[in-house]
Amino acid sequence: MCGRFVISDTTPDLVRIFDVDTVGEGLPEPSWNVRPTDPIPVVLESKKEGPVVRRLEAARWSLVPSFSKELKLKYPTFNARSEGLATSSAYRASLAGKRAIIPADGYYEWHTVGKQKTPYFIHRGDGPIAFAGLYSWWRDKSKADDDPDRWVLTATIITTDATGELADIHDRIPVMLPPEFWSVWLDPDATGDQSLVDQAVAASRPMVPSLAFHEVGPVTDNGPELIEPVQR
Repeated sequence: MCGRFVISDTTPDLVRIFDVDTVGEGLPEPSWNVRPTDPIPVVLESKKEGPVVRRLEAARWSLVPSFSKELKLKYPTFNARSEGLATSSAYRASLAGKRAIIPADGYYEWHTVGKQKTPYFIHRGDGPIAFAGLYSWWRDKSKADDDPDRWVLTATIITTDATGELADIHDRIPVMLPPEFWSVWLDPDATGDQSLVDQAVAASRPMVPSLAFHEVGPVTDNGPELIEPVQR
């Protein structure tokens, strides 16, 4: 799973890294302790009677399906399991045509032995991570049609089975897309199905051995000191 992550890149950084065409409003500031339901930057592509536009938008981290009556769900949706994603009532519509990239420096994971939980920071040493994600627009029907807050963009991070040394920390990891797969994943003209998810998982596997990790202190508050290695 991925329940906390770090994104220190600024909006201009993300525009450059992901070759973004347009930037939405309310993009969050860098954070070293992103939690579920926090605002996060997401990269997506859209097409309206013209060329494809790559956008950088702010989303609420926890996907809410468009059919939901409430913004707060009774079950967690900040992660979505890659297995069987195409048959999930919560995610299949987003998989079909609302796929996103969620940028990150890295993420935290807790290794649990008995009641002892040890936090680790997992990251790349040579650039940002592009998590495979899904998004959904949720309509707040309690708000008027002319209220700019009536639509809420929400998103989730897709996960898969952990491999290698990371499996010793936790049995799940986020799906991390290599640059050559970004356009494939975001393509609004492609209808997403389980085959596309499986391709994304396969594309992410070669990246896993390049990930580094180290133990960190308690993940509280916010700031770059959170990702500093614990000194023994």
